[in-house]
Amino acid sequence: MKQQVHFVTIAATDLDATRNFYGALGWQSLLDVDGEIVFYQAAPGQVLGFFDADKFNQDLALPGDQSPVSGVTLAHNVEDPGAVIALTDAMAAAGGRVIKAPQAGQFGGVFHAHIEDPNGLIWEIAHNPGWRIGPDGTVSLA
Repeated sequence: MKQQVHFVTIAATDLDATRNFYGALGWQSLLDVDGEIVFYQAAPGQVLGFFDADKFNQDLALPGDQSPVSGVTLAHNVEDPGAVIALTDAMAAAGGRVIKAPQAGQFGGVFHAHIEDPNGLIWEIAHNPGWRIGPDGTVSLA
């Protein structure tokens, strides 16, 4: 198996709220199937999908509700602490719930915030002065 992740699929407890949240942040769908799933190009070669929770559970064919998101964060790195604050404010205005307001982190010199999307997915918005994201999306860690 190649060291690649092409699709990340999240169970969407409210697909319309999900569309509104990401749309308010300027995300454009790659594919949107009403009442079922919406896909967004998250990075070159990587798609983030939100699958209606009932259909997600049906697709897994496991007993019970498998849709809650737990123990996962998605991170979006920005150029400076001011951008962390601005994006946190935009995500809150779009319907996100601020879990951790922008602040200096406890680890690695990061300045960050945590925001929950309508599905319980937690985003970390961060500025880490030692990390760089290249124009092609390549991440360089100090």
